[in-house]
Amino acid sequence: MTATTDGSTGALEPHAPSATGTTTGTTTTTTTPAASDVRDVAARAAQRAIEHLLAHQDDEGWWKGDLETNVTMDAEDLLLRQFLGIQDEATTHAAALHIRGEQREDGTWATFYGGPGELSATVEAYVALRLAGDRPDEPHMARAAAWVRDQGGIASARVFTRIWLALFGWWKWEDLPELPPELILLPKWFPLNIYDFGCWARQTIVPLSVVSAKRPVRPAPFTLDELHTDPRVPNPPNALAPSRSWEGAFQRLDKALHAYHQVAPRWLRKAAMNTAARWIVERQENDGCWGGIQPPAVYSLIALHLLGYDLGHPVMRAGLESLDRFAVWRDDGARMIEACQSPVWDTCLATIALADAGLRPDHPALVKAADWMLGEEIVRPGDWAVRRPGLTPGGWAFEFHNDNYPDIDDTAEVILALRRVKHPHPEQIEAAIRRGANWTVGMQSRDGAWGAFDADNTSPFPNRLPFCDFGEVIDPPSADVTAHVVEMLAHEGKARHPRTRRGIAWLLAEQEASGAWFGRWGVNYVYGTGSVVPALTAAGLPTSHPAVRRAVAWLESVQNDDGGWGEDLRSYREQEWIGHGASTASQTAWALMALLAAGEQESKAVERGVMWLAETQREDGSWDEPYFTGTGFPWDFSINYHLYRQVFPLTALGRYVNGEPVVGRLGKGA
Repeated sequence: MTATTDGSTGALEPHAPSATGTTTGTTTTTTTPAASDVRDVAARAAQRAIEHLLAHQDDEGWWKGDLETNVTMDAEDLLLRQFLGIQDEATTHAAALHIRGEQREDGTWATFYGGPGELSATVEAYVALRLAGDRPDEPHMARAAAWVRDQGGIASARVFTRIWLALFGWWKWEDLPELPPELILLPKWFPLNIYDFGCWARQTIVPLSVVSAKRPVRPAPFTLDELHTDPRVPNPPNALAPSRSWEGAFQRLDKALHAYHQVAPRWLRKAAMNTAARWIVERQENDGCWGGIQPPAVYSLIALHLLGYDLGHPVMRAGLESLDRFAVWRDDGARMIEACQSPVWDTCLATIALADAGLRPDHPALVKAADWMLGEEIVRPGDWAVRRPGLTPGGWAFEFHNDNYPDIDDTAEVILALRRVKHPHPEQIEAAIRRGANWTVGMQSRDGAWGAFDADNTSPFPNRLPFCDFGEVIDPPSADVTAHVVEMLAHEGKARHPRTRRGIAWLLAEQEASGAWFGRWGVNYVYGTGSVVPALTAAGLPTSHPAVRRAVAWLESVQNDDGGWGEDLRSYREQEWIGHGASTASQTAWALMALLAAGEQESKAVERGVMWLAETQREDGSWDEPYFTGTGFPWDFSINYHLYRQVFPLTALGRYVNGEPVVGRLGKGA
């Protein structure tokens, strides 16, 4: 069960949106003091936040908060250990302690704080607890099993969940969508080649194609009859969609691939799996992981093991050791697995926050952070070069080690952070920024916008595969990434550059009728709008521009009664949640950053938002935020970045007190 803010247990449900667009219930309406008093309050809150953030910087110069997702990470870690035969009692006990602690009163597990029960997460958590020794007749297990059956049983769970179960014979391989390893042999121009998939999906699909071809089954230590609606018919037949529909066409393609599995030429299949193995090994990072994220590492280890790599092989040993570094041990002995780690992202955001809050540019903490970020620059080609083969490398990834997949969002924000630092060797800063900015410009997609990892990763086909039901599998341009790039280019004196103008035009065209922008990598319209408005004004759009005024009106319309802003993850699926949810520190900060960029420093909405941040700040200068405001895949995979609650409120408070940042070439009058 999830801990609530008052220390009790049980899921805390977000307040349903009221007819007026504000939240009701436990929220309170703030009384705004005079503007001068608000500024004094904000300055004191910012100072406390500065001290808190500085105290949490690593000696090497970086910051990293926990990256919390959901218990499927922990369940799959235990299943991997069971499959490889490397489980141990201490790890199993600690993982089970965490998984049990996340169970809701109704027996389910959610994928975000306060969210509804989710079938696949509940199935995987249940199986993990069975592996840990929990009996099916225990009350918490019986509640979970009953709920799973009520939702359609294992047959209704996502494909990835059923793949994990197939590894132990709890599901039949032939009842899963086919994923042939020959996929890796398709030329780069051919539809559904591996580079048509987003980098996170690509890194997962390649090893899973090997697993799908091998179809291994380890002896199951127990049955899972209690998770089927009818154990005699665990996979009830479903009618095919019409053949003229995309769904029906891909269902029939899957049937053809199942037939191909039976007759695939042995030499071709062997060549494909050997190519896949080389592809996987070549992309292992120096720390042993793959892509800096847990899921590809797990599936890569299974695939390589099936291809003959024993557990003592250096590739396997390094991979297994890397997974241990994703574990966060709690004070109560529980062990939580991070899906990823975010030191570059956290460090550049912390640097921006501290600088905008008034820390002097040559402060040792900022110089140390800049030194660390300079050391993380990636200057060799990665998978992105498939679409941009002539582009000179220069960028930053999200994680400690991920040289194959630098991302455009991090690169833009790192440049914005480096520009705020007065470094003793400015030529190093200039050279890194020049490389990063040139690489970022070169990664612009044909439509004038930017995706996260690849250019023009917009094929309509991957998302339609029956196999791909686990979330977004392509990487099209998004408003938030494009906005961060436009903001960076503006501060680099390139606001009038044709590439920047195309990005601005794309952003203006993407504004919705409400005045908001969709948030791809943060929740949701508050994040998108909070990213775009500062970019547009930095690029020279006047605050009187109609797009800016519509955004301001929308933000003011969704401000909560307590003065803060919040938006629930259900906004990705349900219209009534758009712009609505319990107030959070990070989302309030995003709204304030947009309003301040729009020239609303003296507005009541801004003053109330600032007061909400000040009044909800803890004595140690931090904020509490159990809600998930980060997005991996909209709705399907949600993230609680534990540092968001610190860096974004400090940024907003700093800009309220000190004004909008004027840095880089923009600050030199360019």
